[in-house]
Amino acid sequence: MKNSRQGKLIEIIHQNAIQTQDELVEKLNDAGFPVTQATVSRDIKQLHVIKVPMKDGGQRYSLHEDGQDNEDKYIEVLRAGFIAMEQAQNLLVIKTVSGMAMAVAAALDALKLPRVVGSIAGDDTIMCAIKSSGDCEEVMQQISRMIS
Repeated sequence: MKNSRQGKLIEIIHQNAIQTQDELVEKLNDAGFPVTQATVSRDIKQLHVIKVPMKDGGQRYSLHEDGQDNEDKYIEVLRAGFIAMEQAQNLLVIKTVSGMAMAVAAALDALKLPRVVGSIAGDDTIMCAIKSSGDCEEVMQQISRMIS
């Protein structure tokens, strides 16, 4: 549950200009993760979420991109949501736990796999465009190593 919740928190931060913990609590509750402000505060600390300036002078939450520690968190989100993957030429279709596709896609994007051109997520499916079909096989092996 914790990994799913934290994955959803990452997704919410990537998709919205969240300025307060109360906003995060509301968005997580709306997404089916009943949380308190204290839980969100702990998650923020564990995920190394920081506040960054916005153009209008306010601040919003963002993930601190500082290397291995965050890479481990993204891999945990990937493990928590991943079910299966299948190649379709240079497309990689990833099946996830219902409601986790956007969080897993955000984690994959944050991992910056060099052969992944981009990804689109629905509720439980992600489509990743890969540079070539040969590269797709390598990406599948890389993902398999990360989740095992």
